[in-house]
Amino acid sequence: MRKFINYLKESYSEMTKKVTWPTWSKLQSSAVVVMVASVIFAVVIFVMDFAFQNLMTAIYTL
Repeated sequence: MRKFINYLKESYSEMTKKVTWPTWSKLQSSAVVVMVASVIFAVVIFVMDFAFQNLMTAIYTL
């Protein structure tokens, strides 16, 4: 049990004293980048899926 408590103390110390946390504006800009990239990725997947569906429909109706 002592090892676990020591682990928690060291983790807390590291998170409060050694980790550099981003500023609020940096965090917001990173979140915007992630959201835009996710939307672009979703649109690309949608277009590929739509094209593949139409291709398969054309092949199966021959």
